[in-house]
Amino acid sequence: MADLATERPDPSGSAPILVASNRGPVSFTSEDDGTLTLRRGGGGLVSGLSAIEDPNAVWVCAALSEADRTAARQAPDGRLDLAGHDVGGQAVRMLDIDPGTFARAYNGVANSTLWFVHHLLYDTPTSPVFDERFRREWESYGAYNTAFTEALAAEAAPGAAVLVQDYHLSLVPGRLRELRPDLRIGHFSHTPWAPPEYYRLLPDDVAAEVLTGILGADRAGFLTRRWALAFADCCEALLGAEVDRAALTVTYRGRTTALGVHGLGADADFLRERAHRPDVDARLATLREAVGERRTVVRVDRTELSKNIVRGLLAYRHLLRTRPEWLDRVVHIAFAYPSRHDLPEYREYTAAVQRIAHEINDEFGTSTWQPLILHVNDDFPRSLAAYRLADVALVNPIRDGMNLVAKEIPVVSDQGCALVLSREAGAFAELAEDAITVNPFDVIATADALHRALTMPAGERADRTKRLAAAATALPPQQWFLDQLTALG
Repeated sequence: MADLATERPDPSGSAPILVASNRGPVSFTSEDDGTLTLRRGGGGLVSGLSAIEDPNAVWVCAALSEADRTAARQAPDGRLDLAGHDVGGQAVRMLDIDPGTFARAYNGVANSTLWFVHHLLYDTPTSPVFDERFRREWESYGAYNTAFTEALAAEAAPGAAVLVQDYHLSLVPGRLRELRPDLRIGHFSHTPWAPPEYYRLLPDDVAAEVLTGILGADRAGFLTRRWALAFADCCEALLGAEVDRAALTVTYRGRTTALGVHGLGADADFLRERAHRPDVDARLATLREAVGERRTVVRVDRTELSKNIVRGLLAYRHLLRTRPEWLDRVVHIAFAYPSRHDLPEYREYTAAVQRIAHEINDEFGTSTWQPLILHVNDDFPRSLAAYRLADVALVNPIRDGMNLVAKEIPVVSDQGCALVLSREAGAFAELAEDAITVNPFDVIATADALHRALTMPAGERADRTKRLAAAATALPPQQWFLDQLTALG
């Protein structure tokens, strides 16, 4: 940190607005002849950034693959737009970070430590173990954050606004504050935040450095007030910071960081238009043929440990075992798309999902009825088709920063759907009144909730869906992004 401060650069950049995130708006693949093919991404950040009309705004991201690294090396200072790539009218600086450093920072710390802490995922009798290997990973996490810090400092115009995204980059605000005290810095956490007693699983110095890193921001944003207050609780308990819970501020060592709550919503216009294109219609016809006149329970998730897919399948099995009236009258459409398969826990979890799905079909299936349709290969049009077909949406995460699927399905559903929603999803703060609430660990209660949802009168279901859709789209991605920018001043 001292080295950063002594090498403070002159503010010579030209970007008045900057966004920093691990994943950028584009990615590359390498063809057999060595040429690079660019693919634009989607999601809330990409949609949100499109709200910026300033041509000098810059998005700083990491190269995630060897093809990405090749593209970054071939571009001047990693600026893909200056190398002639069509990046959607945005300026993008892609960082060529050493692959080993990136892997240790991304897999070792971000996804295997910070993600696990904030989602309360550890099997604490055996993990975590913070040993020499972790210390090497933490050193790489610091180097990764420093690479972003230096790139942002170089690109930012005097007094620029910088919006740093998520747990991958929790050290950037503090380090950037040292290099460029003139900047207005925001940090946004897309995950939950752990309560102090669980957050203390981290080594004391690491726990403190993450908190002080985020407190380097003028403003720290969260998806719900619950997560913002959990962060404040950690600052108070671990740092002795002064917390004003009414004003949502944290004061530490003479600096005050405001906490903001921005509940990212669904992009209604995009979803409704995209859900009625021919490729979605074709997949919907295929699903309708498989389902017939039966009712549908739909879930769409990554095979992420926090999504609680296994207990959802167990609840569906319990429904079929204890409510024989649903035999041959319901189909569970479960899309569980691959996630983080470079981590063994995720490979094992995906295998468990597939095993239980096979058991359900073996136990209940007949020559004319497949009670569970499981797909583990990602297909966005097929997901939208399932959204449209859903009578019931099952969203039962152990813990989730928001869960946009809970917001998207009511927006797209053709006939209206009943939402079975975990009280541990961030979306619960906005959707609870019209959802059927479940404790995500209680399989029997979840099965009962599915029965209640399946038997909900059509009129009630339609009315609830309208209210759910209105709440789900209250803060669409572009406005979500602009609200944070405005709040920075």
